[in-house]
Amino acid sequence: MGEKSKKIKEKLSKYKYPLLVLLFGIALLMIPIGGGDDSQSEDVRTDESRLEAILQDVSGVGSVKVLLSENGAIVACTGADNAEVRLAVTKAASAFTGFSSDRIQVLKLIRNGE
Repeated sequence: MGEKSKKIKEKLSKYKYPLLVLLFGIALLMIPIGGGDDSQSEDVRTDESRLEAILQDVSGVGSVKVLLSENGAIVACTGADNAEVRLAVTKAASAFTGFSSDRIQVLKLIRNGE
């Protein structure tokens, strides 16, 4: 057993620096960063609010609600029954988010029994 432990020590001393770097990297990965999800969801909410604000100023859109996800956008507005409004909303949402038009859904928003 004494000879085996000498061989192991020789191998470890040969790779001592790469092993230290590897252990340091693993230790860094285990440190919790925290706040990543909260700040990302806050950014999404801010983007939703900004898009809602600009869409409400577009003629014919009316009241609007926006939901953004990694996979697309849903825009609900009271003026969605008009094809021109749907097209304008889709183009604006596409320009804002970078999503292609097939990843943006424009739906009719119903307010208090409308």
